[in-house]
Amino acid sequence: MRKTILLSFIFTILLSCSKDDKIIPKDGAEPVDEVKLNNKENNFVWKAMNSWYNWQEDVPSLADNKDDNTNDYYTYLNSYSTPSSLFESLKHANDDFSWFIEDYVAQQQQFQGTSKTFGFRPKLVQVGTTDYVVMYIQHVSKNSPADIAGFKRGDIINAINGTVMTITNYKSVFNGYYEENAEFSFTEKDGKTLKEKKAITQAVVSDNPVHLTKVFDNINGKKVGYLLYNGFRSSYNDELNAAFAELKSAGIQELILDLRINGGGSVETSSYLASMIHAEADKDKFAELKFNNKHSQQDSPYYFDNTLNVYETDGKKTSEEAINRLSGINKLYVLTSGSTASASEMIINGLRPFIEVKLIGTKTVGKNEGSITLYDSPSSDYTNVNGANSAHKMAMQPIVFQIYNKLGQNDYGDGFEPNILIEEWKHWNNILPFGDENEIVLKTALDDIRGIAAKSSYEVKSFKHIDINVSTNKFEKEMYIDHHYFNK
Repeated sequence: MRKTILLSFIFTILLSCSKDDKIIPKDGAEPVDEVKLNNKENNFVWKAMNSWYNWQEDVPSLADNKDDNTNDYYTYLNSYSTPSSLFESLKHANDDFSWFIEDYVAQQQQFQGTSKTFGFRPKLVQVGTTDYVVMYIQHVSKNSPADIAGFKRGDIINAINGTVMTITNYKSVFNGYYEENAEFSFTEKDGKTLKEKKAITQAVVSDNPVHLTKVFDNINGKKVGYLLYNGFRSSYNDELNAAFAELKSAGIQELILDLRINGGGSVETSSYLASMIHAEADKDKFAELKFNNKHSQQDSPYYFDNTLNVYETDGKKTSEEAINRLSGINKLYVLTSGSTASASEMIINGLRPFIEVKLIGTKTVGKNEGSITLYDSPSSDYTNVNGANSAHKMAMQPIVFQIYNKLGQNDYGDGFEPNILIEEWKHWNNILPFGDENEIVLKTALDDIRGIAAKSSYEVKSFKHIDINVSTNKFEKEMYIDHHYFNK
């Protein structure tokens, strides 16, 4: 009897492990061919998105029963030739900000301001009713190839690699901005008369986002602090804290925070900046993150605090510092643009329950949501890089949470409208350095402190300009948390 049972068991194993790779259905139906998964990374993409994606319940292809039948599931995954194409197919129609990462090591460096670049940020405009397009330089990173070559904010360029930009060719001509080497033609203020040409080569640049700190000693009898802050990069937390030490020591009574080219970054750093601005908040709630139903246990508030973490560029925490917190700031002036997003908007939204926040410039982006990096590390539910599959460096940066302020407000998906509308690009041929008291957007804030209303003469009427937005990278409007959040 025992031999019969043993033979039957062996026969069953041989059937299930035959070279034909058959699957025997539980209902006794005929065996079917086992589908092999062509790309294991596709499985990582689907599993991680199914777990974390903000819109998981609203995307039919991310339904929890999608992987119940292995053959059907693998057939579905095999219909996508690359993990990135599968990822794109899983994005919700309302999602403008999630992206696939080919190399998460390079991505982490870019989050901290290190990337290969010329080191200047342009803005394109059409000149009046002509066919000509020029770009003026909004910002130049210190010690970048552009800085070394003498590029300055306000410089006007009308050609790249010898081709003058027009309304019909500017897109193709502007591709030169992304090439390894390029020659830029600088003009006089008319946007036509050639001054000189400069050829530069891209290089790895580490851009300190704490670009400029300044104190105006007598603006209507007040000391006014000004900070140009270009990105919420956690590896520069100590530099940001040092800037506030300078402002605090100067005894400023008003603060102007310039976030015109700040697309966001670290949520934690945003909470530190809020703490620096408003000491009277003590340890009250600044913001709260809310995840999908599968991760509601991760919902967590961020509080105003008295200490901050200092990190290396690789995300390693090295120390803590006491936060330099300002007292007596009852109104915050924020200079904004169509590039002000995510963690910058978090500052606006998070501080509004506590102090008046006055916006000067143009409408912000409207990004009230954030992301995390998901790695091919299933043992940590895809959140820990240390357990990532060493066979590749692919990762994802999907939207996984919504962010709210103390009052539960999150209704700025269309952006924050400015209290005073000032469009910098209309002054393209008279752009002054950041921090110059007569720079048009900063001057408007200073005049408001003086009690002088914005003048209609600020609107330039001798030219008709058309604003053309240029994105210098795909994650410049990002708000993210890293794996430290899950190990608090």
